[in-house]
Amino acid sequence: MKDAFDPIAARDHLIDNLRRLSAQQGFTRVVVGISGGKDSTVTAALCARALGAQNVYGVMLPDGEQADIADSMEVCRALGIHARTVNIGAMHRALHAAIHAGDGEGFDLPESRESDINVGPRLRMTTLRYITQALGARLAGTGNLSEATVGYCTKDGDTSCDFATLLSLTSVEVVQVGLTLPEIPRHLVVKTPTDGLSGMSDEEKMGLSYQSIHDYIRKGTCGDPAIDEQIRRRERANDFKRHMPPVLSSTGEGTL
Repeated sequence: MKDAFDPIAARDHLIDNLRRLSAQQGFTRVVVGISGGKDSTVTAALCARALGAQNVYGVMLPDGEQADIADSMEVCRALGIHARTVNIGAMHRALHAAIHAGDGEGFDLPESRESDINVGPRLRMTTLRYITQALGARLAGTGNLSEATVGYCTKDGDTSCDFATLLSLTSVEVVQVGLTLPEIPRHLVVKTPTDGLSGMSDEEKMGLSYQSIHDYIRKGTCGDPAIDEQIRRRERANDFKRHMPPVLSSTGEGTL
């Protein structure tokens, strides 16, 4: 049987490993996209502990209006990190208009709610990459293992980063680690996770609970075979999001 999860030890290992990575790669500054949710909040806190708050740059990226933007600002104030807001609403609208301006020419392009929702994370990542390069920094990933497992993430959006801060932790474990960080407000660690784009909670959007995903990952089953199979199907279907693209062979050897 595996040892019980120790959030303090996990926290300290993450901080030590980030310091080690910083020394190996020669960077001191990091950029974090701040949503006001637990993942980005915990990521920013770990980065501030590892490298100093003066070396952490929090970027808030509302898509037009963001109901919980005050939470994002509270994170930056609580940690004493740099803060900047870039509203991607105009970019989102301009891209949508440009894509559909060509309708009637070439192939037909249907309206896609899911495609439009995923524009947000991709525009956010483009913006974060711009800022990261301008600062000579590294971009901290904020995704967790639960979401990566079931593919609740956007390829070339929130999956893009220079190091994956929380990808060894399930969503349940991120909360546990967050509660060991007194510098961040507790209510931001335990708040209901949402994507800030669809108007739904993450669990509503996935149709799965984070506890079920956690138990599937750590115990091999959530206790309900039907839900286990649902998670397993999503894990297989979204494998392409978790790995580098396959390289097709030009020699005829192998399958790729």
